Amino acid sequence: MRELFGGACVVSTLSVLVLYYNLVSSEFADMEDIGNEVVMEDKRGDISSGLQQLELDDAQEKIKMLESKLAMLESRLPPTTTYPDIKFRTYKDRKRILITGGAGFVGSHLVDKLMLDGHEVFVVDNYFTGSKRNIEQWLGHENFEMLHHDVVNPLFIEVDEIYHLASPASPPHYMYNPVKTIKTNTVGTVNMLGLAKRTKAKILIASTSEVYGDPEVHPQPESYWGNVNPIGPRACYDEGKRVAETLAYAYNKQSGVDIRVARIFNTYGPRMHANDGRVVSNFVIQALEKKPITIYGSGDQTRSFQYVSDLVSGLVALMASAYTQPVNIGNPEEKTINTFARLIRDMVGGDSQIVHMPPVEDDPQRRRPDITRAKAELNWEPLVPLEKGLAKTVEYFRKELSRTKHSDRNNGDPAEYLL
Repeated sequence: MRELFGGACVVSTLSVLVLYYNLVSSEFADMEDIGNEVVMEDKRGDISSGLQQLELDDAQEKIKMLESKLAMLESRLPPTTTYPDIKFRTYKDRKRILITGGAGFVGSHLVDKLMLDGHEVFVVDNYFTGSKRNIEQWLGHENFEMLHHDVVNPLFIEVDEIYHLASPASPPHYMYNPVKTIKTNTVGTVNMLGLAKRTKAKILIASTSEVYGDPEVHPQPESYWGNVNPIGPRACYDEGKRVAETLAYAYNKQSGVDIRVARIFNTYGPRMHANDGRVVSNFVIQALEKKPITIYGSGDQTRSFQYVSDLVSGLVALMASAYTQPVNIGNPEEKTINTFARLIRDMVGGDSQIVHMPPVEDDPQRRRPDITRAKAELNWEPLVPLEKGLAKTVEYFRKELSRTKHSDRNNGDPAEYLL
C-alpha cells in the first residue's frame, strides 16, 4: 500500500509539473506572439508615418507650384483701377448723356466734366481721330460706357441729352476723306437728331466758326451768314457743318426736337492730336523737337484761341440753358500767327527758326468771335489766360514726346488739365 501510495504521489507530482510546464510554455508563447505583434505594429506605424510624410511633402510642393502659377496670373492682370471721386446723384437728377466723338480732344474733356458731375455717360466714337487713351481713366466705371460705333450708322439707345461732337475738325483730317466728312456731318447728324426725336432728348450740335468762312465782318456775330467757298478744299467741313445746323432747325420746327447749336472757335489744350495740323500743336511739337516752325502765308492772319476747359464749360452752360439760337463759344482775344509762333518758341525755350511757307487755299485771314450773346444768355466768357493754357499744353506734349514705352503716359487724372 505504501508503495502504491508513493507511486501515486510521484505520478501526481509529475502531472502537476507537466501541467505547469505547459502553462508556462503557453504563457511564453503568448508573450512572444504579443511581442511580435507589437514589433509588427511598430513597423507598420513607421511605414505609415513615412507614407504620411511623403504625402505631406508632395502636397507642399503642389501648393508651392499653385502659388507660383497664381502669382504669375496675378501679374498679368491689369492693376486695380481707382477712379476719381465723383458727385453722388440719385435717379431723380442723374442724366444719361451721350457724347458722340467722346474719345477725341474736346469730347474727352467733356466726358471728364460730366462724369465728375455724377451723370451716366455713353461715348460713341469710331477712333478716326479719337483715342481710347483719352478716356481710359473711366473705363470700367459703373457710370461710363464706351461704344465703338460710327454715327453714319443708326444708333438705338435711351438717353436724356446728346452732345453731337463727332467729326474730324482739323484740315488734314477732314480733307483726308472729304466724302466721309460730309456724311458724318449730314447722315450722322440726321441719325443723332432722329435719336433725340425718338427719346425726346435734348441735343447740342457742335458747329464751328468755319461756317463764317473767310469772314468779311469782324468780329463775327451769330447773325453773320458767312463767306464760304462751296467747292473749295475746306468745303466738305464748312458746308457739312452749315447743313448740320440747317438739319437741327428743320427737326426743331417740324418735330419739336429740343436743340442747341454751339459755334466753336479755335481751341487748344492737352489731348490735342499730335498730327492734326493745327497751329498750336504744330508750333509746340516743332519747337520741342527743335525743328523750324512753319507758318503758311505771311503770318499776319489772326486767330483767337480758347483753352479747352473754357470751351467745355461753355458747352455745358449752353445745354443747361433754354436758348435755342446759335451761340459763339470762343475767346475774343485776337493775335497774329507770327505772335503765336514767337510766344510758343520762347515758352519752350528753343532756338527754332520761323519759316514761312506758301499760303493755304481758302485759309481765313481773320477770325475773332463776338461773344456778346454768350455773355448775355449763358453768363459765360473764357477765363484761362493764353500763357497759362499754353504752359499746360507744352507740358502735355513734352511728356508725350518723351514716351519710350506703353506705360509712359499721362495719368488720365481729369483734374490734371483743369485751369
